[in-house]
Amino acid sequence: MARSLKGVYSPKNPEKYIGNHSPIWRSTWELAVMRMADNHPSVIHWASEPYRIPYYNPVSRKNTVYVPDFLLIYEDKTGKRKAELVEVKPKKETYISEAKRTRDKLVLAINKAKWKAAQAWAGKNGMSFRVITESDIFVNK
Repeated sequence: MARSLKGVYSPKNPEKYIGNHSPIWRSTWELAVMRMADNHPSVIHWASEPYRIPYYNPVSRKNTVYVPDFLLIYEDKTGKRKAELVEVKPKKETYISEAKRTRDKLVLAINKAKWKAAQAWAGKNGMSFRVITESDIFVNK
């Protein structure tokens, strides 16, 4: 699992960062995504925790707010510009087959509600939404 560290990232390409606040990473996985976004030539702009999306929490039974980790604006392989909200999560909080403990299953239920709201919000705003895990970040290539 991602180590519980925290820090402020200083973009090497500050013209690409379009966030309203300094990017704060809360795991080494988020830090890895920030470095990729900052340095990847296909990423045009990026932001950390860019939007507040309302959703209904099925565990607390209350309306609350979800803040996705990143906004990435990039050019795909065909040169088309795309905007994508990205959430970074461990597999055990993403897939039911990986959620072994009760706590992980509750977190997964909450995450599914967040992500459903994020997909709808992103679609209405001309974006896509995806969740990435350690398998997506740390690929041996």
